[in-house]
Order: sequence, then structure tokens, then C-alpha cells
Amino acid sequence: MESHILTEALTWNNQMAISGAILAATFVGIFTEGVHGFHRTKFAMGGAALMVLAGQWLGFYDPEKALHAIDWNVVFLLGAMMTIVSIMIPTGGFQALAYRIADISKGRQFLLLALLGTAVTVISLLLDNVTTVVIFGPLIILISQALKVSPVPYLLAAALLSDTGGVATLVGDPPNLMIGSAAHIDFNTFFIHMGGLVLVAWLTILVAQKWLFAKELKAETTRPDFSKLEELADPQTWYAALGVLAIMVVLFIVHHALHWEPWVVAVLGLTVLLFIGRKVDMDSSLQDVEMSLLMFFASLFVLVGGVENSHFLEYLGQFIRPFVESDLLLASIMLMWAAAILSAMIDNIPFTAAMIPILLGMESQGINVAPLWWSLAVGVGMGGNGTHLGSTANVFIVTISERLAKETGDDSLRITPGLWFRKGTPAMLLTLLASSIIMWIFFDFFSTPLH
Repeated sequence: MESHILTEALTWNNQMAISGAILAATFVGIFTEGVHGFHRTKFAMGGAALMVLAGQWLGFYDPEKALHAIDWNVVFLLGAMMTIVSIMIPTGGFQALAYRIADISKGRQFLLLALLGTAVTVISLLLDNVTTVVIFGPLIILISQALKVSPVPYLLAAALLSDTGGVATLVGDPPNLMIGSAAHIDFNTFFIHMGGLVLVAWLTILVAQKWLFAKELKAETTRPDFSKLEELADPQTWYAALGVLAIMVVLFIVHHALHWEPWVVAVLGLTVLLFIGRKVDMDSSLQDVEMSLLMFFASLFVLVGGVENSHFLEYLGQFIRPFVESDLLLASIMLMWAAAILSAMIDNIPFTAAMIPILLGMESQGINVAPLWWSLAVGVGMGGNGTHLGSTANVFIVTISERLAKETGDDSLRITPGLWFRKGTPAMLLTLLASSIIMWIFFDFFSTPLH
């Protein structure tokens, strides 16, 4: 997104008022989709259309500027990664991995939780957290039923650790893609700054889950044989996909030296996989791509692009600037906690989209906003763990637990808002506390200018 360089204080005007009102109304519609029943993408598209029309009428925005406001790097990267995942799921590779982990654990519940949590976290480094829990959620239930134990600790851990793991890499979570693309942060830089912090958060969640689910994890289990369930449905495509992903990781690491955007790596990997995987059906693979999410992103970029062109967010940013300049460390930690709390209550993607131009505006004025980028990434990533509605991954996990409780008639299998508050919210608070301490201790590292 382009940012406007301020030479003097901005004054309030009609363009700011109209664009701000459209932004606020759209966000209210997005955040209350559970009340009115309209999907958030519909409100994002409606808000984007209104912004273009109002901008053209008032002279601060037009369709051409709207097209340039879309961050195509994010859209293409997400679309390509979704397609790769849709090719990998039918091969049976993820199922075989989960059953292998269950077999290794030999009925020891915390070991099983730690191993499944590790798998979920590692996969979330490259694949988005929603995809990860969609793959592992049903498998966790099958494994738990075979062991005759409650799946609740494992389901909750999968949601928490997928959200946390995604924070570590540029491609692990949609807000990271937005931040990295806007701030021109490459894959290596992102992982170097976030990797260690996420490792500490990961260990914190595992320890917290062992403590919070101490009773459930001590229950006796049966010892079924999972080894016979480890066969792959399509080994050729599965191993080809693993090989392509390995090459993609290398290319992600060197993409900056190659002068490639991350989407180029993802699309190139997808293209190679389509040629190697002879059994891949293009139509069925593309059917699983979440077009509504891609439309949501594109519409958000158009919406926020209009607000940016009216300079409304920069108007707000000039009130934040003195505080940032006076105490950058405190401002960074406060942004982390504010982003986390808001992301626990509402979707983190719109919040990230609104914060990006504010930070870019301050950066254009010569302020070192490097630690603010890292704080924003940590806050919106970790904050999703705070409530059952904090991320789409959480919503999916809660939904399948409710379905299981209804099918079995056992209400103890239902992950309720109260249960999440008792077991999930403490994990979020502990990870934020750990992240704040790391930010404080290594602030010189995080505050090193990015460019």
C-alpha cells in the first residue's frame, strides 16, 4: 500500500469522515456476521464497492486506484498454497502421519498430545492454521475414540498450537502475509525474528495444557494397533508434494536474493506438482480453494486502500506518533496486547489491514516502526487463542466438538465458551506474557530497522 508523507498536521475533512464511516460500518457488519447471518465476505465486498463510489464522487479514490490497492502477492500466495493442500489431502499422507504418531505414543496421553501438537505446529509453518485443523481435527477424534479417551484436550491443543505455529513464518498465517508484503519483510527475516519467540510460546502452551488437563491426561487408555492404518492412498503424489514443499522452503529462504515475491515460489511449486502428480484432477483440486476468503482479502484491500487515500488513518496515526516516539518499547508491548485482545474478540485480518497503513504512515515520517511490525504479528497471531471465536481454526474445532457431543449424547465432549475461557484463555495470556518478556529482553534485536 502507498503511504502519504506528512509535512504538516492533517486536518479533518469530508473525505476522511465518509471513508471512516464506510470503514466502521463494514467492520461492524464483518464482526457481527453471527447475528445478521450475512457472510463477512458480502460485507467486505459491499464496503469496497461503496468506498470506490464515494471516493470517485469526492475525488480521493477511483477503480484504478482500487485495483492497485489489492496486494496480489497475498492473494496469489494464499490461492496457490490452498491448491497444493487440496492436492495433498486425498493422498492419505496426513492420515498416515497422524496414525503413526498415535502408534508411537503407545497410549501415553501427554506424549500423544505433544507429538500431535508438534506435527500441527510444523505443518502450520507452511500451511495456514485453518487447513491444519481441518486435516487433523477429525483424525484426533478417531484416534481418541480408538484409545477410549476424551478428544477435548487434543482438539484444544490443535487449535492453540496451529494458531501459534503460524506466527513463526511469513506464509504461516494470513496476517503475516499482509504484514510481510506491506513492510517488505522477506521469509528469512520473518522467521529469524519470530522463530525463537514462537518456540517459547509453543513450549508454554504444552506445559499449560499438561497442567490445565492434568486429570484428563492421566486417564487409562486402550492400546489399539494403528500400524495397519498407515497405508497411503496415493503415495506417488504424496511424496511428490513433500519434495515440492521442501524445494519451496529453500526457495522461500532465498526468494529475496532471486528478486522473487513469495507468490512466485508458491505458484511455481504448484505448477511443478501438477505436472509430477499425474493423478491430480485440476477441477476437483480447484474446487477446494476458498474463493470466499480470497474475495474477502481483495475486498479488504480495496476498502482500506480507499481509507488510506482519504488520509483518515494517517489522521489517526498523528495522535499515536508522540507516544511511539516517547517510548517505543512500551508502545510495542501495548500494541501486542491490544492486538491480541481485539483479535480474541474479532477477526484479526481486518484489524491487521487497518493497522498496516497507520504504521506505514509513521514509517514515512522517519519513525522506526520495526518493533511495531513484530508486535502486531505476535499480537494478532497469539490473540486468536483467547476465545473460541478468536480464529477460524478455533470455530472449526468447536463446531466438530459440538457435533461429536450431539452424536454421542455426551455433553462433556463439547468445547463450550466457558471451557475455552478456563483452558484456552490462560494459554493465550501466558504466551503473551512470555512474548512480552522476550520483546523486552531482546528489544535491540527487534528494533533493528528493516531496511
